[in-house]
Amino acid sequence: MAEPLILGIETSCDETGIALVRGRELLADVTASSMDEHARYGGIIPEIASRAHLESFVPTLDATLERANVDLADVDAITVTAGPGLVGSLTVGVSAAKALALALGKPLFGVNHIIGHIAVDELVNGEIPTNSIGLVVSGGHSSLLRIGDIATDVEELGATLDDAAGEAFDKVGRLLGLPYPGGPHIDRLSREGDRDAIRFPRGLVGGRHKEKHQYDFSFSGLKTAVARYIEGLEAEGVELPVVDIAAGFSESVADVLSAKALAACETQGTDTLVIGGGFSANSRLRDLVTERAEQAGVTVRIPPIRYCTDNGAMIAALGSALVRAGVEPSSLDITVDTAMPMNVIRA
Repeated sequence: MAEPLILGIETSCDETGIALVRGRELLADVTASSMDEHARYGGIIPEIASRAHLESFVPTLDATLERANVDLADVDAITVTAGPGLVGSLTVGVSAAKALALALGKPLFGVNHIIGHIAVDELVNGEIPTNSIGLVVSGGHSSLLRIGDIATDVEELGATLDDAAGEAFDKVGRLLGLPYPGGPHIDRLSREGDRDAIRFPRGLVGGRHKEKHQYDFSFSGLKTAVARYIEGLEAEGVELPVVDIAAGFSESVADVLSAKALAACETQGTDTLVIGGGFSANSRLRDLVTERAEQAGVTVRIPPIRYCTDNGAMIAALGSALVRAGVEPSSLDITVDTAMPMNVIRA
């Protein structure tokens, strides 16, 4: 007997992602992004994102069904991001999911976007082992998770206290005069620079912070340090060593993320680290965490770059895990939660 067919809907920020998953097999995944509409402003404009979701939803759904060669009536359950995210964007997706669930008479699951970034790895690397560590790094979130079971038992060990990793990259990109989003441009430039030429600070890694914020992250101070460094050179009329600044900044972020993630593996007694989120596409983070994991005897699972940014596949994958685990569906009167806590998997 075939496993249930799960429709996943993702609209937490500026991507309208819809996917179909059966078991741990991805049948179709289509994403419409409004990134180009935000680039002129140097960041996401919530109202523009919400309107883009309204315009993109039906065409994206139709394209997904066509690509998978299935009818909407074939869907067995509907999964949608209920939080965290932008309230307008979330509301579009949840409202559409409720309408579909009601019209089709199918169960609805409102799920946690951040946990979806980890769940998507099951579509590539199979079942996530019990008692794994998850590192989610994106434009708005940097979180360390203990994963007892991806469908029923997730605990947040630590999170960003201010800027997330991806957010810090975008802000430093603006300081360097790079196009939005700054992350990919800094990553590219950093590969040309000397990462030892400029040592920027590492947030929450030593002194009194080591125990109190063992698993937490802070990149605001790093961003400020880069800004002060640039201001100093500009005041002296010195040409900015852009590639070295990019390399030194990238090294600081990758150093902290990888060190804390592997420390969590050690203290939690696990040999599996799963990394997800848009910033997991960063080349230096991938190289450094892989190098350190090999030394520590930890297996690192990072999905391909196409699954790193927001997409419907991650939501469908988490929904599929919930169905397999026999988790009760959400109520049709669920509301969105812009700050959904990490221990909430299903709203």
